[in-house]
Parts: sequence; C-alpha cells; structure tokens
Amino acid sequence: MFNLSQYFPITDPTLIFFVVLLMILLSPIIMGRLRIPHIIGMVLAGVLVGRYGLDILERDASFELFGRVGLFYIMFLAGLEMDMEGLKKNRNQVAVFGLLTFSVPFAITYFMGVGLLGYSVMASLLLAAIMASNTLIAYPIVGRYGLTRHPSSTLSVGSSMMALFLALIVMASIVNSCQGGGGGLFWLLFMGKFVAYCAGLILIIPRVTRWFLHRYSDSVMQFIFVLAVMFLSAALSGAIGLEGIFGAFMSGLILNRFIPRVSPLMNRIEFTGNALFIPYFLIGVGMLINVRLLFQGTHILWVVFCFVVFGTLGKAVAAYVSAFIFRLSRLSGHMMFGLTSAHAAGAIAMVMVGRKLMVAPGMPLFGDDVLNGIVIMILFTCVISSVITERAAQRVRLTEKEEPEMARTINDEKMLIPVKYPEYADSLVTMATLMRNPRLNRELVALNVVYDDVNMRHNQAEGQRLLDHLHQIASSSDVPMTTQVRIAANIANGIKHAFKEFQASEILMGLHFHKEISRGFWGEFTQSLYNGLSRQIIIARIMQPLNTIRRIQVAVPSRAEFEPGFYRWLERLSRMAGNLECRIIFHGRQDTLQLVNEYVRNRHASVRAEYVEMEHWNELPELAMKVREDHLFVIVTARKGTISYKNAMERLPEEINRHFKGKTLMIIFPDQYGNRMDDMTFAQPQHTEERSAYEAVREWIQKKV
Repeated sequence: MFNLSQYFPITDPTLIFFVVLLMILLSPIIMGRLRIPHIIGMVLAGVLVGRYGLDILERDASFELFGRVGLFYIMFLAGLEMDMEGLKKNRNQVAVFGLLTFSVPFAITYFMGVGLLGYSVMASLLLAAIMASNTLIAYPIVGRYGLTRHPSSTLSVGSSMMALFLALIVMASIVNSCQGGGGGLFWLLFMGKFVAYCAGLILIIPRVTRWFLHRYSDSVMQFIFVLAVMFLSAALSGAIGLEGIFGAFMSGLILNRFIPRVSPLMNRIEFTGNALFIPYFLIGVGMLINVRLLFQGTHILWVVFCFVVFGTLGKAVAAYVSAFIFRLSRLSGHMMFGLTSAHAAGAIAMVMVGRKLMVAPGMPLFGDDVLNGIVIMILFTCVISSVITERAAQRVRLTEKEEPEMARTINDEKMLIPVKYPEYADSLVTMATLMRNPRLNRELVALNVVYDDVNMRHNQAEGQRLLDHLHQIASSSDVPMTTQVRIAANIANGIKHAFKEFQASEILMGLHFHKEISRGFWGEFTQSLYNGLSRQIIIARIMQPLNTIRRIQVAVPSRAEFEPGFYRWLERLSRMAGNLECRIIFHGRQDTLQLVNEYVRNRHASVRAEYVEMEHWNELPELAMKVREDHLFVIVTARKGTISYKNAMERLPEEINRHFKGKTLMIIFPDQYGNRMDDMTFAQPQHTEERSAYEAVREWIQKKV
C-alpha cells in the first residue's frame, strides 16, 4: 500500500524553498477571499506545514537564517520609513506612550504571574518584560495603506523601540542577577558600551554612506551596502548585550534621510523584504506554534488565557489612554493598539533565555508551560494585531479620501524631461520623481530630440537606448513613464512641439556638468523655449546624488507671489524637500516670505523650512558663501517683461559662473499667463490644491492693496 507520509517532512532544500514560495503566493489569495489580513495567512500557513500541523516541512536552518533576516527587515523598514520630523516634533508624546506601553503591561503581567499563576518573583519579572515589549508584525499593513507617516504610526514605532529597549535592560539585569552579577560595575560597563555604540553609529554611518553614494551609483552595490550596514549594526547591538533588532532599527533611523521613500533604492529594499524575507519570518513563527497543546489539559489553557488577556489588556490601556491624553481620534487609538499588541520572535528569544537560566540545579527559571503558552499567545496576538490594524488603516484611509484636497480628479501635473547626456539623465528622472505627487500617479514624459542630419539614424538609436534605460529607472520606482525620440531641425522647436503634443504642465531639463551658463544658452536656446511656452521651465545642473543633499537654498525675487506660477514651483520644491528630508531655506523679501511660510506650514507641515530676509536681488552673490558642496541652490527667475522681472537678472549667467561654479544648481522660470501688472488675474488652475492656494493669495493681495 502506498504510504505518502514517507516523503514527509521534506528535507530537499529545493523543494523546501518551492513550498515556501507556494505559501507566500497562495496565502494572500486565500486570505483575501476570506477578508483576513495576509500576515495572519503567513502565520497560519506555517502552523499548517510545521511539525505540529501536517508535518510537511522541517524547520531547518534556512528558517532560522531567513527568519532572523525577516525580523531585522521589519525593524529596519520601520526605522527607514519613520517620519523623522514627526518624531522630533512628537518626541514628548513618544516618550509618554513608550513609558505607558511598557509600564502598564509590565505591572499587570507581573501581578498576574505572582498572583494567578504562582510564579516566582524573578520569573514574573522576566515574563512581565516579555509582555511589555512587542513586535511590529502589523507594520507591513500600515505600509500597504501608505500610512507609515501617520501620527499614530510614528508614535507606535517610537514607543515600541522604547519598550523593547527597557525590556532588554530588565532582561539583562535578571540574567546577571541569576548569574551572580548585576552590580554597579555591570551597569556602568553596559551604559558605557551603549553610549559608545550609539555614538559610533551616528558619527560614522552617515559619513561613510554619503561618501559611498556619491562615489558609486550602481543600484546593486547601493543595495548591498545598505544591507551590510543593517547587519553590522545588528551584530554590534548583540555584542553589547542588546538584541539585534535594536541595531537594525537604529541603522534604519540613521539611513532614513539617505534613502527617499520614492527612490528606486527604497523600492528595491521594500520589494525584497516584503516578497521574501518577511514572509519567511512569519511562516517560521507559525511553525513554532503547537496548537495541539490547547487540547492537552486545562492548565495550558489557563496559562494562554492569562498571557493573552492580561498582556493585550495592558497594551490596550496604554494605547487608548495615550490617545486620550494626546487628543487623538479613536481610529488613531485603534491603530496604536493594533501596532503595539503583537508579540513574535522577540518574545520567543526572551523566553528561551529564561529556560537557560537556572534558579537551582536542574530547575530552569521558565518551564515548558511558559514556553508553550508564549508560543500559542503569539498566534492570538498576531491575529488580534493584524485584524485591528487592518480595519483601522482602512478606515483612516477612507476618512482621508473624503478630505477635499485628497479628492483630486482633475490636474495638470505632467512633467516633460528632455534628455541628451547620459551623465545627468538618471538624476533628472530622480528629481522629477521627488517632485511629483504620487497620489495622482501621473506619468513622466522622457524626450530625446535629434537633429535631422546625416547622423540621424545613429543618434536616434542612441537616444532610444538612453530612453529605455530611463524607463527602467522609473519602473524601479513604480513611476509610469512615456518615452519618445523626436526628429527635428531645431531642438527647441522639437521640445515645444512635444510639450504641446503630450499636454505637459512643465519642463525639467538638464545642464551639462562641464558647460558654463552662457548668454548664448540663456538667450538663444532658453529664450526660444519660453517665448513659445508660457509654462514652468526648470533647468538643473546636478553635481552629486540628490539623496546626499543636506540643504536647499532658494533665492526668491520680490513680487514673485504675484506671478501665476508661484504655487507650482513652491509645491515642487516643498515636495522635494519633504522626500529628501532636508532643510530648505528661502531667501527673499518679508512680504513674499510670509506667503511662502503660510503655504509650507499649511500644506507641508513636516518640511523643515527657514526664512531669511534678502532685501535686494543684488545680494545674490553673497549667498555663494552659504552654499556648500552638498547644498542645492535654487534661483527663481522670471521672463523679461513680467511683474517679478528685474534688470539684475540680466547678469545671472555671469554671476552663476563666477560665484556658483561647481555647485548643484536649479533655475526656475515660473508659469506666465499675462504681462499686465494692473490686471491681477490668475489663470484658473485645474489642480484643486493650486486653486485653493490661488484663492488665498488673491485674498491676501486684496488685503495688502
């Protein structure tokens, strides 16, 4: 008789990997039909195929390796996607929530362990530390809904790290106490190592990262470098007595500003983690869960009940009390509770430490009932966390979509990117990606114009290869792009015709590194463009990778607020500063800066903006002293005859060549819809965001006049 069980558990590495990939593929499909969060599907799949289920797979070394990588990945992505500006602004709230989400479950679990389960004081303290910490297992759900920068997400991630850190300190204290240590010398040495570890990461990693990204642009090398930094930080964290997940989170925080959320590198990091490592970790957690124990007596049921109820109750109390104190909505409280209520491999690691500690010869601090109770508790808390987070995230996203600025159905954001030189073409696409609104998901248009001469066919083939390369770069960031090679007798005319054909909203073009800005370029080529087009033209000379830019310096001419294109360039620069998480400094007159400040504060509150008064345009050369190698200097100029135009702009090419040579530069010609200064009418923009802004400036101008 044929016996199928002889082939299980599967030991062949190829078949093991195939089965895991099959589970990663099918779990979202099945769970989606059942309306159950995908994360639960991964955990349940691990339960099904593990030794306590159908015993299809053995939990071999691959699950240990990939599972650890997946856990590190979750923490690394949490730090990488953290809203650092929001964290700084809400640091007091993070501290309060962190203390509450640690102390409330800690106290409740301790008294539960001593009073209801009859554990020793030391065992109850370690159990309380386990339940006071949590794993951000539901964080991928938040990322899927685009809410990683929501205040509740920022508070949850920051407080989770704080609770984990405090729990690890408690565990280290218990371990050393059981081993006869734990005196003042131990704590002095531990704090010294911790301070040296944090200082070393903060001082060394940014400098090495900036140097590496500036020197090497290969996407594979950058990806490997980022992973190497993550694992080195995790390994060093383990060496000083903390869990590796703390180091992974720290490395994510430090690399946060070097990896914009809309960059191809970020897309590769998220894709690799979400497609392989994180599912591997979740399946490995499920394989540890022994559901059969629930049917082996009432004691284990009582242990699991106490762990789940009191541990979850403590996290719930902390989340909802914090939401009440901070005057957040009930939905925010739901998300905070959902994100901070799950326990996973961190709890298993800590309970295994308890099993190795001996309170007496042959008597471990934790027995089998605690291990089994913790493992089954993980399943319940993962389900609770995933369901609550999924529902809360859905409702938050639906609520946001109801807001007027989110309901944009008509817009005119479509950037045309003429490219010629491969040296700067990649950077132009990256800059356009940083400027665009991802919620609108409008395509970019990459254009290569070739002369109609004897070399036309060769240049056409070269241009197509360049555009194919740019299309790959855009695709790696999930940005739609249309490309075209255009043949024309005049480059400027070819760009103008393409602009009208594609119904573009603006032009973003590059200036070659080794070319000076001459009057010929300024007068012949550029003037030919903006004489035929009234829309925004941006010329950029990019001398270094954009993700290494530390500051954006913007020179704004007086009366710039009266130009119709005022809010278009301000929106683009604000969005780029927000994605790069760098500081932006506006130089201009007080009246103009007041309006800029109002707009940035209301529309891009997370952007770190400063305002410096510049009385006269002749002060432009003085800014050269403030512009460093890793700064982006932006000059907002104007077309001749417009309201913000001034004669000093005629000297702009010479001043740039003399004072800003070798600097990363951007020159903006804003939209123009008319030249009459006494006619304060603006073209009615289709973009809802710009329409409301134009109405605001019109009201402000009327008050001033």
